[in-house]
Amino acid sequence: MALKGFLSKSVSKSSKATSALSDGEKLAMLDELEQSGLGWFWASDQDGKLTYLSSAIADRIGVPLSDVLGQPLSSVFAPADNSGRTKSLLLTLCTHKAFSGMAVMAEKDREAGSAGTILRLSGQPAFNGGTFTGFRGTGADITDEYFREAETERLAKYDSLTGLSNRHRMKHLIETTLTAFKAAKRNCAVMMLDLDKFKHVNDTLGHAAGDELLKQVSDRLRRSIEVECEIGRLGGDEFQVMIHDMDDRGELGEIAMKIITMLKQPYSLEEGRCVIGASIGIAIAPHDGVSADEVVRSADLALYAAKNAGRGQYRFFSGELENEALFRRRLEEDLGAAVRDQQLFLKYEPMVSADNEAVRALEAHICWMHDQRGEIDEEEFASILEGSSQVIEVGTWAIRQACKHAAEWPDTVRVAVNVPVALFAADSFVDAVSDALSEAEISAQQLELEISEAVFFGDTNAVDRALAQLFKLGVRLTLDEFGSGYSSLAYLRRAPFNSIKIDEALVSEAETHDSKDLGLIRAIVALAGALEMDTIANGIETTELFGRLKQCGVKCMQGPIYSDPVGRETVETELIGDTWKIAPSGDRLKRAKRRTVFRKIQVIHDDHSYEVTLRNLSKTGALIQGLNDVPNGTQFVVDLGGGQLAVATVIRTNSDTQGLEFEQSLVDDGSGGLCTRNRVSPYALSAAGAPLAALSQGDYKGMEGGLLGQGGVIAPQFGYAVPPKYEAA
Repeated sequence: MALKGFLSKSVSKSSKATSALSDGEKLAMLDELEQSGLGWFWASDQDGKLTYLSSAIADRIGVPLSDVLGQPLSSVFAPADNSGRTKSLLLTLCTHKAFSGMAVMAEKDREAGSAGTILRLSGQPAFNGGTFTGFRGTGADITDEYFREAETERLAKYDSLTGLSNRHRMKHLIETTLTAFKAAKRNCAVMMLDLDKFKHVNDTLGHAAGDELLKQVSDRLRRSIEVECEIGRLGGDEFQVMIHDMDDRGELGEIAMKIITMLKQPYSLEEGRCVIGASIGIAIAPHDGVSADEVVRSADLALYAAKNAGRGQYRFFSGELENEALFRRRLEEDLGAAVRDQQLFLKYEPMVSADNEAVRALEAHICWMHDQRGEIDEEEFASILEGSSQVIEVGTWAIRQACKHAAEWPDTVRVAVNVPVALFAADSFVDAVSDALSEAEISAQQLELEISEAVFFGDTNAVDRALAQLFKLGVRLTLDEFGSGYSSLAYLRRAPFNSIKIDEALVSEAETHDSKDLGLIRAIVALAGALEMDTIANGIETTELFGRLKQCGVKCMQGPIYSDPVGRETVETELIGDTWKIAPSGDRLKRAKRRTVFRKIQVIHDDHSYEVTLRNLSKTGALIQGLNDVPNGTQFVVDLGGGQLAVATVIRTNSDTQGLEFEQSLVDDGSGGLCTRNRVSPYALSAAGAPLAALSQGDYKGMEGGLLGQGGVIAPQFGYAVPPKYEAA
């Protein structure tokens, strides 16, 4: 009762002239206030031990009052969080200063890891004749308010759907990290990640399924990166990863490839099964930028390049990408002129009967013969066309041109054309198809239109009307990419499809995974058979996959195992005669596109730099031309540009040509080429007097040998009995 006596005397002294309440009435009022929960009280002695605590507080924290009286306040209550402010307030108990707003919880809840009740404590020091006698204070339950504020603070930093850092937190983390790492001369890698085909899942399965998919993607991201990192979701299907102290492009490439591999595995959602992919752009500070804006922009450009190169791959930033991105935008702007100037042309990919190896149809692919770039193949053109305002114009041209070519073929061979969603939704679409058939004077059965499930998410009446009109025309219809999204049976009932094309991602899974994927393909084949539809599988590369699909009953197949897309002249030549037959062969593998290596580079020996022609490049060595009579055993530093320096030894020589073996193997650069694991450190350049900046794309022939060895990149300490100079060939 010490506190109540203290309070009663205080109230009595200060209100004799204004209050007629007795001391008993005042104490009763204090009791009622405590029991109501509006105000609680506590007191401690000069040693910080509790001498009074409202029973309501003890009840609220679930501790018997008898167990806390006489105990130090710091052993009964603990900070509600780990903030420095709360800890400093606890120190005021030792400094005998007044405090307020201290958020605490029961120590037992802290030890048990329980959320518990959160209290706000305030206190005033009490003195008797100048001698400190303890604290007197109040308490209030702020549990709801505390956790509401904590959740608000969390939502300000983290993505509410996935729990990953949000855009604002990632921006702050990257900025502060790079600022600190710049002073400490440390490296930091930033990955920009974008999901492939996520929009298709959202369109076919719905936004609820899209949200669940993003959660599963986030979980896989966390599991796939085993090094210390920060992962964030920037919004939509964009993610960002920051990895400290890593500039080894071999290791980063392995991490990126692991992410891509894990994210392309099938997902099981309540609404159905789906398969997506991912593209990744990688930039490294300080090589690709010093500030956060520079590095993120570099990673964005690398991501843009990865998506444009065919998706499902990673790409490291290089200075060439900026020019590549500008040229890409120019290509998109030039697309309208390409149609008018007849720069577009079609190639055809055979669709072959699995039973008799006869070509049953030819799928049209649009290519572009650009006056500066040269031939732009079907994959790159499709990525340029996607989202362009020229989709309808180009799609209409392709149908008309394909029908015109098919008029020269036997009527037993069909031509198949993919129909973009925007073209299908156009009011003029059916009329354009009818006009193309009339102009070419071919049977409607000779034209096959491939339509994706996404068209069904437009105006229902308009979709049904267009399908009915196409059926009336007599053209064949194929449901494209079946198995990539919802794949509802309702589509098959509503539309007069003649065939189902199984999604390529689902087909590829059947080659590397267990019987579950094959079982799904068998189910699709059985479904198609019951509805009197054919089945088509594309992207077939190996005889093993071909055999599995044939056992499943797939009727028609296409892919490199038969043929890559070929020109119109080849088609017409092969179709002379009764039939065109192609036997499947595993030797016809689609090869990754590689950048040419026939270019001028610098090689450095001692204090001399020589320009040579790089004729060939592999992970373990290179073939150079341009120096005469260089003896075996000579060591060079090969300058591949952009800070890429590799130590190499001449292992064979013939006149002006030398074969080099690298001391450290090159690694994949994510785009079909090769790069060094490490690059010259901009910190080393800065130490030598150069301004700290991202690496230029030029050569480094002017750098002294000692400088080349800094940063753990290379160590060209030459001391060989070789001529100081070689004659240029």
